[in-house]
Amino acid sequence: MSELTTYELEREANIARNRALLEELDLKDAVTQLGIPPKLKPAPGTRAKPTQPAKKVKREREVVEVPRRQSARLKKEVVDPNESAAQKKQREEQQKKRRQIEEQERLEAEEKARLAKRPRHQELDLTTLGDKLEETEFSSLRSSLQAITNVPLPKRTADANAFVFHEDQNNEAEVNELRNKLQKMRVVSRAKVTEYRVYSAAYHPEATKDLVFFGDKHGQIGIWDARAPVDEVEDEDGDISTDSREGGKYWRLQCHWPASSASSISSIKFDPVDAHSLFTTSYDCTIRRLSFVSGISEEIFSSEHLITSMDLPVGGHEMWISDASGGLTHLDLREPKDKACWYGLSTAKIGTVSINPTSPHFLLTASNSRELNGFPRVWDSRKLQKLTSATGPYQLSQYTVEDLVCSKKGKGTVRGIFQHGKSVSSAYWDPRGRSIVSTSYDDSLRLWDLDVAKYDSSPAFPSFTPFRGIKHNCQTGKWVTILRAVWNPNPDVYPHFTIGNMNYALDIYSCKGHLITRLKDSRLTATQAVTCSHPSVVERCATGNASGRCVLWAPPDVE
Repeated sequence: MSELTTYELEREANIARNRALLEELDLKDAVTQLGIPPKLKPAPGTRAKPTQPAKKVKREREVVEVPRRQSARLKKEVVDPNESAAQKKQREEQQKKRRQIEEQERLEAEEKARLAKRPRHQELDLTTLGDKLEETEFSSLRSSLQAITNVPLPKRTADANAFVFHEDQNNEAEVNELRNKLQKMRVVSRAKVTEYRVYSAAYHPEATKDLVFFGDKHGQIGIWDARAPVDEVEDEDGDISTDSREGGKYWRLQCHWPASSASSISSIKFDPVDAHSLFTTSYDCTIRRLSFVSGISEEIFSSEHLITSMDLPVGGHEMWISDASGGLTHLDLREPKDKACWYGLSTAKIGTVSINPTSPHFLLTASNSRELNGFPRVWDSRKLQKLTSATGPYQLSQYTVEDLVCSKKGKGTVRGIFQHGKSVSSAYWDPRGRSIVSTSYDDSLRLWDLDVAKYDSSPAFPSFTPFRGIKHNCQTGKWVTILRAVWNPNPDVYPHFTIGNMNYALDIYSCKGHLITRLKDSRLTATQAVTCSHPSVVERCATGNASGRCVLWAPPDVE
């Protein structure tokens, strides 16, 4: 042990003198007699730790290494000054051959590294998608996926006149019944499902499980079995904390490549026929389908435009795709992908497309432009497809579509249009195909109520003005995913939608604009930007934030 310095010795002596003086004056006993409690250490902070991921041993990955360049001085060989002409010729030939081999190896390594950064268009199996997973994780993933393919779970829609009441008392009764159920929900499971910011989410319709699929900023799909038996994780002190441990099990699959922001997954949909496949759209301008039966991911469409969203009708044989170039693409899944038809509908980005579930020829689009005010529009796809059959080409420019809309023949192509104060980030039909909710950067949610079937043959809706506007902070900024109001897909309950709140809460509204409940938890310290609801169980919601951490909301008794 090192000797104390002069300063430290003097300090220790002062402490000893002060202690002796206090004991001599009996101040310690006086303080005790006055009843003044001794000074306690401040309580540790009550802020909860973030959910701690399970410690996993990473599997070694194959890394493509490009040969490093060397200086000519280091590569220079020692030459024998007494070598003969034949030896010199032989040495030079060997050097030339060696340089050719090194150059060939360098070019092959560079080509391999370049191909590793390009989008993958071939079929990919689970081993390739989950190259970081261990064998035990692969087996549990396969068993979880096979468990949801035993019974087909087709997408269900409600009748267009379901939950339509002429008296406000009936609407209030439905809202109160729904409030009694949903306000009981609490955070029952948390986990860091994806490595990066959550961009999209979808809840599988299997009623006996809480299986949620999240798409993140770097093209990764996080599959979360939120109520599976948890793995116990020790904290820094070696204790097991139930508050900070992860809930359920999750698996990460790299469906889109490269693993960068150029492959952000913009939307996720299940196959509406049986829910045995997952469709994903990405900023890499591709759409892939992951089969839960075969475990194979295949590319079904690629585009020269950045894809923002997609939707499929109940029949599941076709798909409508929106893009950042202001276009919609119609893709028939029974035909080759080069038969897809692109319609240039706008000069601005179309952020979302939504198909009316009961009248699938009505398409709802949301424009997201910084220069112009946003427009939710309802299009009649039958008019657009007539234009295709008349003109022939599969690329239809905005001017061609505008000519159709303005012509006598194209009257009714646009059934309704409404101008927001600022860009519109999303607009969706409810499960009845009757209500519309839109979100906008003008910090408002707007609601429409339309009897679409009643105006099926009319050239335009008599009125396309929202009946209700709700103030809601939508200023997410650069680091938080855009807030979107998403309908609960369950057709058996009163229509309602969920949307994240910038104050770290989850808001749930009815189709009439009533705030059903606002769910909060002190452990949540980030905006729950992405939301989705269970298609079969009413009291289930899942949310995700900018760090990839996801939350399951449910009644406390299911925890």
